[in-house]
Amino acid sequence: MLLATALSLALTQAPAPLTTVSEASGWTRTGRYPEVESLCRAFVKSFPGKARCETFGTSPEGRPMLALIASADGVLTPTAAKKKARPVVFFQGGIHAGEIDGKDAGFWLLRDMLTGKALPGVLKGVTAVFVPVFNVDGHERFGPNNRPNQVGPEEMGWRVTGHNLNLNRDYVKADAPEMVALLRYLHAWDPVVYADLHVTDGAKFEPDVAVGIEPQQTGPEKLRELGVKLRQELFQELETQGHQPLAFYPSFLQEDDPTSGFAYGVPPPRMSHAYAAVHHRFGVLVETHSWKPYAERVKATRDVVAGLLRLVARDGAALLSALKDTDAQATSGQTREVVLAWKNTDKKQTLDFRGYAYERGPSDVSGQTWIRYDDSKPQIWKVPYFSELTPALTTTVPAGGYLVPPAHAAWVAEKLTTHGLRFQRLSRATPAADVEVFRATEAKWGAQPNEGHQMLTVKGAWEKQTQELPAGTLYVPTAQPGVELVAHLFEPSAPDSLLAWGFFNAHFEQKEYVEDYVLEPFARELLAKDAAVKAEWDAKLKDPAFAKDARARLRFFYERHPARDTRLRVYPVLRTATAPTGLTAGR
Repeated sequence: MLLATALSLALTQAPAPLTTVSEASGWTRTGRYPEVESLCRAFVKSFPGKARCETFGTSPEGRPMLALIASADGVLTPTAAKKKARPVVFFQGGIHAGEIDGKDAGFWLLRDMLTGKALPGVLKGVTAVFVPVFNVDGHERFGPNNRPNQVGPEEMGWRVTGHNLNLNRDYVKADAPEMVALLRYLHAWDPVVYADLHVTDGAKFEPDVAVGIEPQQTGPEKLRELGVKLRQELFQELETQGHQPLAFYPSFLQEDDPTSGFAYGVPPPRMSHAYAAVHHRFGVLVETHSWKPYAERVKATRDVVAGLLRLVARDGAALLSALKDTDAQATSGQTREVVLAWKNTDKKQTLDFRGYAYERGPSDVSGQTWIRYDDSKPQIWKVPYFSELTPALTTTVPAGGYLVPPAHAAWVAEKLTTHGLRFQRLSRATPAADVEVFRATEAKWGAQPNEGHQMLTVKGAWEKQTQELPAGTLYVPTAQPGVELVAHLFEPSAPDSLLAWGFFNAHFEQKEYVEDYVLEPFARELLAKDAAVKAEWDAKLKDPAFAKDARARLRFFYERHPARDTRLRVYPVLRTATAPTGLTAGR
């Protein structure tokens, strides 16, 4: 009996190579990236046929981007998962490499699952794809002072990449090589759930983890219902484990003022879980609370991921069926209305939120109001919570799709391929196609750069025209599973459109001019011979701001001069109600 017990213990205890620096240190430290490389290989040796270590990209500084795949019955590739109708949960740590809880939690959890110590049998119903560190170059910008708002570990990585890019703002524009590699890998796996593991900043309070899940308030109705069910059951499990999960990101509506309360928010798809949601997959944002000790945060992260794996393994068939139905509906072209931005309604409830005593008052250092927390005195805050969403910006996508001119076709095709979207090319010119053209009546650039881009916002409208479509034009149909992302990419008013990120800025800059000495006599001649222009001119002069602005006055006549640039402020991407003729395969 004693021998049997000893053998049983030996079988369930992980070998030393699978113990992280973090676990060995009592959760006070975290390892460097070479540890990720050695652990990934060690899992494969320890669990042959049940674990796979895969390099899916290389960082700009030359480091391998690694994924550890786990399945109890050898479903370790996207092809095998599709063939067996196996649901996949894809979870990643270190997108912000100072927020590194996910790396240590993931290795710990998968080791215990593969040895049978945790969630026995679950890996026969779900394949786990784990990226320990997404931002690998930021991870190696290692130091003790990288996260001053965070309690442990002793040293950690840096928020952004070697290019100084924030990966969690890059999902749509896909600038970073790391993002391109990750997205292509992600779409190959096509997971049911995509979980991104973070740590918050901000106030001191008792709840230890926030878990945002979409679709839940956004997206197709069938997926919303399943998202609510997933969240409810996950939270029940977390609460029985002693956690205090929040369904919203705990950021005050007014910084450092708890009385302002909280809101349920859905960001644009530049962020991870929103990106998954617009692809009609379940995006999960996990945010442990920065003021909790590292050991508690790693445990909370582990418990969230474990709950997701268990629930997806249990409900995999129903989840995959719902995703298949949603994709089929999008492919049939039934999706026409797409919400591009969300906002909260005025509806609110009073939340009993478990915080701490605090004082707010003027600072003699900064001159602004500052807050001091006393975490020795728990306190219930009665604060407003705005939980209801409504569309803030909606578009009707064209029945056919979008047309990208040959001048932009090469780089746009790369973006589309990265996003797993379908497109085709025109093999020959189409002499007269009915299209829609967007002409901006107003274009405004951001005052400061954002992620290396000069953002652009435009106002205008789509107009019907007939145009030639040159050979080499890209056609991006809206009848495809990624229709919502297609709209986010190409609708000019979308907050994460390629236009908004500045990829088409040159089309909104004036390149050719008419000199003032030419416009002055032209203006007099036009006013003398065109009564309608004269009446419009007289009306404009009644506006004092216009009357005092010499450039605006001359521009009035430039816009009526035959030499004006008729393509200025015209968005080069077109819309079409029908697929053009002469299409060849693209992707």
